[in-house]
Amino acid sequence: MNRLIIFFENHFIEFYQMQDQKVKDKIQYVFELIRQVDQVPEKFLKHLTGTNGLYEIRIDYQSNIFRIFCCFDQGKLIVLFNGFQ
Repeated sequence: MNRLIIFFENHFIEFYQMQDQKVKDKIQYVFELIRQVDQVPEKFLKHLTGTNGLYEIRIDYQSNIFRIFCCFDQGKLIVLFNGFQ
């Protein structure tokens, strides 16, 4: 599996740029996992119940939880919308 990750406008990029390097590294690790693994563990990527195709990428770092909303297009394309802690 080799998924392509793209961004919707600059919302995620602005969120990402505000994080320290260790958080950025963890985000990049999870993105690489999503790009390469067919069945991504729900710990990292979860469909949000009651939504039509909206997913949450979840990053745990120390005692913080970061969430990034996204969706798929035919299982190959991930569109990142926004992130928050």
